[in-house]
Amino acid sequence: MHQVELDHSEEPIRLFKSNFLEFFTHISPITVLILWLPVIFYALYRGFIAFQVNNTVGYVAVGYFGGLVLWTLAEYVLHRFLFHFKPKTKKQERLAFLFHGVHHAQPKVKTRLVMPPALAIPLALVFYFLFWLIFVLVFKIPAWVGPTFAGFLTGYLIYDMMHYATHHFPMRKGIWKKIKRFHMQHHYKYPDQLFGVSSPLWDYIFATMPKSSK
Repeated sequence: MHQVELDHSEEPIRLFKSNFLEFFTHISPITVLILWLPVIFYALYRGFIAFQVNNTVGYVAVGYFGGLVLWTLAEYVLHRFLFHFKPKTKKQERLAFLFHGVHHAQPKVKTRLVMPPALAIPLALVFYFLFWLIFVLVFKIPAWVGPTFAGFLTGYLIYDMMHYATHHFPMRKGIWKKIKRFHMQHHYKYPDQLFGVSSPLWDYIFATMPKSSK
């Protein structure tokens, strides 16, 4: 009953007593685009500069597409194991609510549908370091860092925009209708399944797709 009341509340749940901290828990999709699109273009530019080969466009395209695919896996893993981790203490419950619980409590609050920079920037730095570690230190192919990271960030932007759309646009036709239905089922019927937002691929692979949705 409490969940239903929260779902229909127009006033966003306050997460922090400090007005300064509370300000950073609300964000517009436009802000996300303004923040990350320049980073994506710069990463692509670095990729074109780094590849000193005849088929530079081909190599950059492969890296970019690979980054997109990697994002869909990261999206699934983050949503399933980080955003939906099972808290065991009061502090963990508080952290879980801050990370993702508030969105499930109030899924229609527009300013909490995309990832705030306070969380997105540290995560992006972690993934960039992983790409650098793999491509530079392990495989000695640093040129792949730029296009792969650009594709990865593009996947993240697609995820954020699609997440916003599933909550606030009709999406009544084709694949868009199916994506919206899957995410609404995650919220209201299967909270421990259907973790993919931009793609249901990994839900099929890791068997978190409900039988009634297949």
